[in-house]
Formats: sequence, structure tokens, C-alpha cells
Amino acid sequence: MRSSLPWGWRSASSRGQRLPGLGKPLNESDIAAWDISIEPDGKGLPPGGGTPAQGGRIFAEKCATCHGPEGKGGVAGVTAAPLPPLVGGGPITDISAAMKRIANFWPHSTTLFDYIRRSMPWQQPMTLSNDEVYALTGYILALNKLIGDNDTMNGQTLPNVKMPNRDGFVVRFPDAM
Repeated sequence: MRSSLPWGWRSASSRGQRLPGLGKPLNESDIAAWDISIEPDGKGLPPGGGTPAQGGRIFAEKCATCHGPEGKGGVAGVTAAPLPPLVGGGPITDISAAMKRIANFWPHSTTLFDYIRRSMPWQQPMTLSNDEVYALTGYILALNKLIGDNDTMNGQTLPNVKMPNRDGFVVRFPDAM
């Protein structure tokens, strides 16, 4: 008997849908490993913590090659183009990405944690422990004079860091905040 479904497709018997037969079924723990979104208010932040001093050591080992010493800018030849500094930045006068820095553009400190956790180091994303991400986040915030050198970043303290541009965005879904 010949199937009426295209090659490689199978029927989804529970709903009568045709599926392409790709991938594998996922269970709740499979999904949870990738469901790592962090909300601006800190919802979703994992356990752990770190200090700027710890972050400085991690940064020197795992980040400075691309982002330069103390986050002052990438090194030519390491990436396709030198990366802009992670620190500093004056007032934004146009929409140029070259002007945007963590301290003058990013509205929430939790976004920094989320970005580092998901995508750094770029050649090995999602390999940093939660403690390393908190420490790196603290280090970068301290370099930008947004927290003190002795402050500890964790799920309770990080959402309380007030970013200078926190009011520079229009909230798309204010009822969700």
C-alpha cells in the first residue's frame, strides 16, 4: 500500500495533521533547558551570584581577547571588525550602533545578564555558569560606574540596578510590566 503523504512525512494521529518527520519529540526538561528568558524585573534569574572582582578575572581569561582589556574595545584581527567598547559612551545623538554602549543605551541590567548568558563567549555560547555570568555582569556594570566595586550581583540585587537609559524606551506592552 502506498502512502498518500510526501516522502518522510508521517501523520500526527492525535490531530489528523501531517508532520514532516523531522527532529525529535521534546519533553518538559528538554524545553526547560532552553527556556532561559529573563524579564526586566528579574523574573527568571537563576540562583547564584558574583562580584566585579570575580568577573574581572573571568573577563581577562574569557572575554578580553575580543572585547579588549577592561572592555575598552576589541582588538583588530580577532573579530571581523573591532568590537566597540563595553564601557563609557556619551549621550546618544543618533541611531548609530557605534554610539550605543551598555551604560548609555541598555534600559535594564537584567538584559546584560541575559545577553551574556545566551551568547558569550561567542565561540562557545551558553557555557558560562550562572555564577560566572553574575560576576561578568557585575564587572561590566562596575566598569561603567553603575554599581560599586564591592557589590554582589545575584537574583535579588541585579534587578535593582538602575540603568541611566531606563526611561528611554517606550514599553510595548505596559500591562505586562
